[in-house]
Amino acid sequence: MQSDETWMRYALTLAAKAAAQGEVPVGAVIIRDGVVLGEGWNQPITLHDPSAHAEMLAMRAAGVAAGNYRLPDTTLYVTLEPCPMCVGAMIHARIARVVFGAFDPKTGAAGSAFDLLTDQRHNHRVSVSGGVLSEECAETLRAFFRARRLALATNTQ
Repeated sequence: MQSDETWMRYALTLAAKAAAQGEVPVGAVIIRDGVVLGEGWNQPITLHDPSAHAEMLAMRAAGVAAGNYRLPDTTLYVTLEPCPMCVGAMIHARIARVVFGAFDPKTGAAGSAFDLLTDQRHNHRVSVSGGVLSEECAETLRAFFRARRLALATNTQ
């Protein structure tokens, strides 16, 4: 059986694909019974789609693979705490569990800024584990934005 850390490392490889495209490096993978059902990485700029977050793309791919928009008995691994948009889709998809890496104190909707996944008013609640490989996930984001700021400073001189 694969561990949460193993799947988070896999999600980090997907985040690297986003960074290579100039996108914010977030990666996500959905697992059912130890098998990848869907994966994605941030692509809102590339796809001209504000909803093209890593989690959304992973859920779309998993839905196609499963032949259903409901994804029960799945775990979604994502390198950054999900936003409210992604959390809403996770609830509708009936994702069983979400495991995330870096916390997002500004817009995180899995306990940091908001706690939408476990809100008792929903008809489906998602189990949440946060902070898995948090330092590696956070450093991936910090390095991306450091490089972006450096490139901007170099170009303005």
